[in-house]
Amino acid sequence: MNQEQIIERTVDFVKAVLADAEGGHDWWHIYRVWKSAKQIAQSEEVDWFVVELGALLHDIADSKFHGGDESVGPQKARAFLESLNVDEAVIVHVENIISNISFKGGNQIQHFKSAELDVIQDADRLDAMGAIGIARTFNYGGHKNREIYNPDIEPNLNMSKEAYKNSVAPTLNHFYEKLLLLKDRMNTKAGRKMAEKRHAFMETYLEQFYQEWEGVL
Repeated sequence: MNQEQIIERTVDFVKAVLADAEGGHDWWHIYRVWKSAKQIAQSEEVDWFVVELGALLHDIADSKFHGGDESVGPQKARAFLESLNVDEAVIVHVENIISNISFKGGNQIQHFKSAELDVIQDADRLDAMGAIGIARTFNYGGHKNREIYNPDIEPNLNMSKEAYKNSVAPTLNHFYEKLLLLKDRMNTKAGRKMAEKRHAFMETYLEQFYQEWEGVL
């Protein structure tokens, strides 16, 4: 089986596994990250096969939907890639990408680095920004039955990894606790350029939101 066939099989696998996933973490999230990763990778020195596999499998079992267990995703990816006889070095690289891509509150040390992870992480962060990012954020907030906004509950910018994972704060707080921080945490030149416009859109959205909240507009 050649690399192109493996990618095709991976697409089919991810579509099947995420068929009933929450709307912000479904196949279409994977699709967008995959496409953005390939766009960013054009200006980077990377292993394209690893970029595509890592992008396609990066959220195959997001820990927040598996009781916080961060080992499920890498394990599921390994089992699938082994079934296709993918080289061990590639499997290990993909496992490391899955284990290190998450924001996790933004205060954690990333223990693995690679050009491929940089590209995929930027693509994943881009999907948490702009119009799509706003839609995903409120979709997940609704999924968890959270308040849209509560002016009495301030955003917490110094959460531990565990506090971030277990937060039940209003959805709007997530803009300050993650989304608005992403622009300055992009890894690649292309990613930073793409993030600028999405960041500006979120700032405009928040201005409109607060004016509507107070009945000004």
